[in-house]
Amino acid sequence: MKSPDQLTEAFRARGLKVTPQRQAVFRALHRNDQHPSADAVYATVAREMPTISLRTVYQTLGDLAEMGEILQLELGTGAARFDPNIDPHHHLVCERCGLVRDVQVDDPEIRPSTSPEDQDFCITGTEIVFRGHCTHCET
Repeated sequence: MKSPDQLTEAFRARGLKVTPQRQAVFRALHRNDQHPSADAVYATVAREMPTISLRTVYQTLGDLAEMGEILQLELGTGAARFDPNIDPHHHLVCERCGLVRDVQVDDPEIRPSTSPEDQDFCITGTEIVFRGHCTHCET
């Protein structure tokens, strides 16, 4: 993920307003590998800036996702999760606690056994989600 300063410049380049609240969201996401929900980002930012609104957090996350700076993930954990790692990768999801971790797959060129073109379909990406239980939940 880009640094908070780089995200500030990216927002300005798109004509988006840069506020202290948005910069706090940028800092909360920077090097965050927890795949936080909007509520988790809000909780982190609210410790630093108690007056921030949840709406501002949602709007900033939505803008970042639209810009391609973060990924918005629907992993079946109850809420959208946000991933600052936009490099190609896949995910491990604990079915008990909702923990999400990045994982690399040995064969990044996984393809369907039948031709998608035969079904009038164009594949734009591959997303693999491995489900199971983290070591904390196994004990």
